[in-house]
Amino acid sequence: MINSVRGPVLEIGLDHAVVEVGGVGLAVHAAPSTLGGLRRGEEARLATTLVVREESLTLFGFADAEERELFLLLQTVSGIGPRLALATIAVLEPDTLRRALADGDLAVLTRIPGVGRKSAERLVVELRDKVTAPAAEPAGATAAAAPSPVLAVREQVVEALLGLGFPQKPAEQAVDGVLAESPDATASVLLRSALSSLGRSR
Repeated sequence: MINSVRGPVLEIGLDHAVVEVGGVGLAVHAAPSTLGGLRRGEEARLATTLVVREESLTLFGFADAEERELFLLLQTVSGIGPRLALATIAVLEPDTLRRALADGDLAVLTRIPGVGRKSAERLVVELRDKVTAPAAEPAGATAAAAPSPVLAVREQVVEALLGLGFPQKPAEQAVDGVLAESPDATASVLLRSALSSLGRSR
């Protein structure tokens, strides 16, 4: 198995990046949040796993080993393939996913594209005992953590969208539209929502 790749980023697409390793450009499929952290021309290191099929070899990349382990765990469930597992990682952050599985929260799981109530129930039944729900935050922990200024988050997400190849004006409009509805959105949530908005406008 290809456990990780490291090298300069040659290209960034909507669902993959090309990373040069030993003079070879490897196409690495990844979630928007992972792609948003990459920059063309800069070195990147991604945790990876290679999915082998009769007709293809597909490399999937992740920001860290934790996301990769969840990606692999999801595929142990009947009917969940690599594309749906990646969509799950894209929509739900690791802690949110683990908590939803442990608590049997079908409302959260059905937010994943392609996952209906029956599929969500199957995920809970098969994975509930295989994940550990994150510990609850201590009282006052949220207040103690100073949130990033809205402007800084906006600039970070706009830059990520530019890195993905979107023109600056549509990228800024998409980000501003999301911020107008959810001014306290985190960078990760903001990026996902902006990508969704840009996808609908195409």
